[in-house]
Amino acid sequence: MTDLNADIESLLTENRSFLPPPEFVRQANVNDPLIYEQADANFEEYWSNWATQLDWFKKWNETLDWNPPFAKWFINGKLNVSYNCLDRHLQSGRRNKAALIWEGEPGDWKVYTFGDLHREVCRFANGLKSLGVKKGDRITMYMPMIPELTIAMLACARIGAPHSIVFGGFSSESLRDRINDCGSKILITADGGYRRGQIIPLKKNSDEALEATPSIEKSIVVKRIGEKAKVQMKPDRDIWWDDLVRDAPYTFEAEHMDSEDMLFVLYTSGTTGKPKGVVHTTGGYLTGVYATTKWVFDLKDDDVYWCTADIGWITGHSYIVYGPLANGATTVMYEGSPDFPDKDRFWDIIEKYRCTILYTAPTAIRACMRWGEEYPAKHDLSSLRLLGTVGEPINPEAWIWYHTNIGGSRCPIVDTWWQTETGSILITPLAGLTTTIPGSATKPFPGIRAEVWDANGNPVSPGNGGYLVLTRPWPSMIRTIYGDNERFKEQYWTKYPNTYFTGDGAKIDENGYIWVLGRVDDVINVAGHRISTMEVESALVDHSSVAEAASIGRSDSLKGQAVVSFVILKDAISSSKILEDELKAHVTKKIGAIARPDKIFFTADLPKTRSGKIMRRLLRDIAEGHVLGDTTTLADASAIELLKDQYEDAE
Repeated sequence: MTDLNADIESLLTENRSFLPPPEFVRQANVNDPLIYEQADANFEEYWSNWATQLDWFKKWNETLDWNPPFAKWFINGKLNVSYNCLDRHLQSGRRNKAALIWEGEPGDWKVYTFGDLHREVCRFANGLKSLGVKKGDRITMYMPMIPELTIAMLACARIGAPHSIVFGGFSSESLRDRINDCGSKILITADGGYRRGQIIPLKKNSDEALEATPSIEKSIVVKRIGEKAKVQMKPDRDIWWDDLVRDAPYTFEAEHMDSEDMLFVLYTSGTTGKPKGVVHTTGGYLTGVYATTKWVFDLKDDDVYWCTADIGWITGHSYIVYGPLANGATTVMYEGSPDFPDKDRFWDIIEKYRCTILYTAPTAIRACMRWGEEYPAKHDLSSLRLLGTVGEPINPEAWIWYHTNIGGSRCPIVDTWWQTETGSILITPLAGLTTTIPGSATKPFPGIRAEVWDANGNPVSPGNGGYLVLTRPWPSMIRTIYGDNERFKEQYWTKYPNTYFTGDGAKIDENGYIWVLGRVDDVINVAGHRISTMEVESALVDHSSVAEAASIGRSDSLKGQAVVSFVILKDAISSSKILEDELKAHVTKKIGAIARPDKIFFTADLPKTRSGKIMRRLLRDIAEGHVLGDTTTLADASAIELLKDQYEDAE
């Protein structure tokens, strides 16, 4: 734990704290500190009470069946996620309330009421049904941030066809592999999307992927760009979205889904290099995102809530679509980036729609800090009443900048920790209860039991670091890795008996607050997006010039971590700047731009143990400028010293 304890020292000096504003406390959805004790005393009853706030076709007869590591929640209960996000609000007077506000990158926009969204979802569900889609069929989506993505998700949920959303920044090869892993029947894509004024060729990438995806029967294409996209439609396979729904009925009865029926599979990086298909089911997942959206964001009926994430990641699933809509909230969806057409894009959107809640990533906050205070200062941000952060730990100075320049020193900040696998937020302040400290996610959400353990499975004492673990099941937890129960058990449940190992390091302070320090396994967190070192290394070795590669995450003031790769070239191949750029482009092609190495170092050797294992820990020490840790297990200790000298000379 030497690396973790080094990080801890810098955090222990943080002594600024912020009480919840009294006026916020008075109106907060939860402001009674006894809720933690009550939830802990009978956590099954606590979660059952949350579940009763959803609409069920048939109530469950048992709250939890826990057979570690497999959990079932709300057993034999029947419900539908799409019904809970749409139909029940039509009956409660929200039919004409704004459900989805969409802002496109070029400045186009559209507002869907709950009634509008319900009609469009039913039309598309009927369109899918006309193609033979039925309950249990997997549907892959590879789309820009446009309303059709939300509509497609809710239509799949309505039918009972699990969706698998692939982030639009991933390559055609990544898309192909994810389609094949879950055997998707339909692909939904677009002719293209916009990013910083450039067209992202989603249809072209999709066509390349579909050259080797035998399970795909049809590809549905949204016309986002138009003629400029210059797409080619393949007869008998490709169909335009508009053609599919043109004559479709406006009603579609929601399928009665079992609580444990799969809602979606979402792929996330794993230490073996092969992406893991995280499976989330219907009743427990919806309960978790409904509860956390309501309490963490103190959601009110008149809020305009904006989560800036991409729906291709779990944050977009849970906190753009399912959590807010299940609560009957107005949710904002934005297609573009924070710096196009100018660096005040976020603040312009907040002012335009009078957003009251903003949930964004520390990476975005650090970028805005770098651009300067003048950009938010040009806009009226007085509508904001609560701020949130997600994706990675936030450094205290970014927290303070966010609090001061965006929140006007009046908005509580909820710094949240959770994962694709957890489904919903698990560690967070509650804005009406918690005294916040910049950089700390503070306490587990009521009903969640999170602890920090040492290598032997003992809770660490205050001020010390260890491994973040979850010692009790929760409704929105991962059920398995798609098609691989053994990998599920091995990945999360073998380090400690019957205990979920998060893969994150953390410390606990004298107040019992948790400070998350980041990944301890071979996963790099780039701007809140998890990239496996093995994925990057496999992409590099795929290049004809590369014999061997090792990749690590290096601290980055903007992205949190940046990818740094160490490469051994094949004999007779010479290193050069041209080759470095070529290898970076090769990684982008194989995985996507998010995995592109910031720097590639060419080396004659890598630090390895006598058994041949690459010691990435030592590479991280070099990249971070730390004193090298224990090198006694190296097969050749001189290799690491040579590499250290080479790295320092290059920097």
